Amino acid sequence: MAATPPTGFAIPRAPSPSGSRPRHSLNTSFSFGPQPLLSSLADPNTSGASNHKSLFDPSRSVLQTSPIRSPRMSRRARTTAGRHPLANDTTDVFQDDADDEGDEEGSEWGAVERMRLWRHDALMQHLYDSAAFWGDKILSWTNDPNDAFWLAQTFFLKHEYSRAERLLTRPFPTLPPRPPAATNGTFQPPFAPASNAKGKAREMPPPPLGGGALGDSLAPGVQRLPVGPGEMVDVAIQCDEGVSRLVDMSVACRYLAAQCQMRQGKWNDALEMLGETNPFRDGAEVGLEPDGGIKIEASMCNLRGLLMLKLNRGDQAKHCFMEALALDVRCYEAFEHLVDGEMMTPEEEWQFVQALTYHKQIPSDAEFVRLMYLSRLRKYGHSDEQALVRRQLVQEYNLGDNPDVLYSFADALYTQLRWADCYAVTSRILGLTDVHKNTMPLHIACMYHLKHLNPKLFLLAHELVDREPENAISWYAVGIWYMCIDKYQEARTYFSKTSLMDPRFAPAWIAFAHAFSFEGEHEHAVTAYSTCARLYTGSHLPLMFVGMEHIILMNRQQAEEALLAANHMCEADPLLLNERGVMAFMNEDFETAAKLFTEAIDLAQVVQTSQTAWTNTFLNLGTALRRLNRLPEAKAAYQRVLEIDYRNVEALSYMGVTLHLMGKVEAAIVKYHEALSIQPINGYVLELLDMALEASADMGPFGPKGPPGGEENWEKQMREHRDKGKGKQIAQDMEPFDDEDTSM
Repeated sequence: MAATPPTGFAIPRAPSPSGSRPRHSLNTSFSFGPQPLLSSLADPNTSGASNHKSLFDPSRSVLQTSPIRSPRMSRRARTTAGRHPLANDTTDVFQDDADDEGDEEGSEWGAVERMRLWRHDALMQHLYDSAAFWGDKILSWTNDPNDAFWLAQTFFLKHEYSRAERLLTRPFPTLPPRPPAATNGTFQPPFAPASNAKGKAREMPPPPLGGGALGDSLAPGVQRLPVGPGEMVDVAIQCDEGVSRLVDMSVACRYLAAQCQMRQGKWNDALEMLGETNPFRDGAEVGLEPDGGIKIEASMCNLRGLLMLKLNRGDQAKHCFMEALALDVRCYEAFEHLVDGEMMTPEEEWQFVQALTYHKQIPSDAEFVRLMYLSRLRKYGHSDEQALVRRQLVQEYNLGDNPDVLYSFADALYTQLRWADCYAVTSRILGLTDVHKNTMPLHIACMYHLKHLNPKLFLLAHELVDREPENAISWYAVGIWYMCIDKYQEARTYFSKTSLMDPRFAPAWIAFAHAFSFEGEHEHAVTAYSTCARLYTGSHLPLMFVGMEHIILMNRQQAEEALLAANHMCEADPLLLNERGVMAFMNEDFETAAKLFTEAIDLAQVVQTSQTAWTNTFLNLGTALRRLNRLPEAKAAYQRVLEIDYRNVEALSYMGVTLHLMGKVEAAIVKYHEALSIQPINGYVLELLDMALEASADMGPFGPKGPPGGEENWEKQMREHRDKGKGKQIAQDMEPFDDEDTSM
């Protein structure tokens, strides 16, 4: 039996870009700013306010009929015999099993209902021109705000943002069309089927145009509203109530209009459309229903944060993103902007993400979402907890081969400076997904650090530019390649292009500053690093690099200030402890320097980092201990470097100096010769070798300790030795005469 089309403000079950689930995130009682509008909507005495909840839902319609199910052929009616195998696929993502009961219902609907299905099908199949074409005809017939909303969505997907914005700011009726004065006292909506008609007779053709102006009366009860610069003024004169713009009728429409304005670069207008603060903050909290979708309020906070970033208001942007996550933890975009944009310090990130109300908002999936978010945080200070999180995701949720979980592992390896291990993991990720936005910078950086992979980086950069020239990461790879071959000016050119394409791409800003530093332009490098510190207020790395550049420039006060500021943001970075130790060494505070170098090495061992990366820290520790005259400990530090790299010239030279100071001149000369065998023209080592040889000559054959037993004892032993030698010589001289006498 055919179902009767419902009347009233029914939610259509037709497929839509938002999915087939109820849109709880849109039909909640949220309104929009500014506050006077919010108050007017909440006033029960306001005209039409009693129906504002239903009117604000863009999935609803002001028409009294709505399509219920797709008019496609039933699965049971389809024949597959003799067809191509590809044509035998019975999967229909636009239709559920219940549609099989209404095989003949398609003939019962009017033109508007059928074209709405065409529009939604076109959207689902990415035929945006088709969706816009049929949606435009639907809107011309119905003048329905719901149809206008979906047409604006189509324009947005076609990147026609100006058309979408214009449509959303036009006046539309907010109430169902009033029944006209009819002889029988009843009202038939546009293209409504007659109660006693069947088949095509049930469809009512569009009413003919009158003899007056075009569109004077398209359908019964649907009146054309004025358009133009003074449209709302004309509407106010002609209509007392029931007319408003889409942005004043629906939160979703206002959000979409702000999206269009942002895409057009009208950031201030978009911010005015949304409001600089959340207008719902002081209102009653609306609970989330299970599987109710992401709250539109959280999406608006996220968009507000993006606009704040465009307007260079970073602190306010951070609070907007934090508010979006607090409202709905499923708003991943806000989390990504907070973490990838490094707006919070590592400890602030950890505390904030831990404190989110997962169990209150999503009771069934709270633990999973919490673990996924924790795995994306930076890996300073919580390495053990991060390892446990990754283990849970792999063992309990079977995500061992998921790109995002693998990325978390690769990020931990990169933080530990384990380039080869990180490259192995990133290669696996790119094998699964081809291009992974978060993984590509790590993959490229590992190829830069591992010199034998530089040719592969050249090929990868060419491939990315050919395949995705509009992606900022492609040109970043080109810049890194030029860094590999020491062409820093060309590298900066491509890093600048990357930053123009994606102003929030942090690796490009850091690499741009590195190019200045490697070229010896330390003043320019300080400026570039300072810009990074301003853009990424939660990252300690730019401040640490600023301190390193000031150390090179011998600006001790500025260097110390920058390093202390970086340490205040992150205390768990071994590299930062090493730089602070260098600063203390320059200030001749050798005790503090040795302590900081020891802490850096201990912390590096705790996180199981690569020992090769910390050879300079061992050298620094040995030098500080040598200056403190703790020579055995200094010797042990240099020996540790030689165990890691036996051809390290600095370690061999410093070992020779330490042995020289310990009085082991011969051993020191051996170390100097080993260093010169690797680097024959090292002037410092040659000078040290000359000093050692002169000292060895001055000390004589016995060195600084002198002969064993003292000088007197040595002279006595030498006299006795000479006397014995003379006696033996006389005896040898007498032996031939004795033989001669015997023979006689």
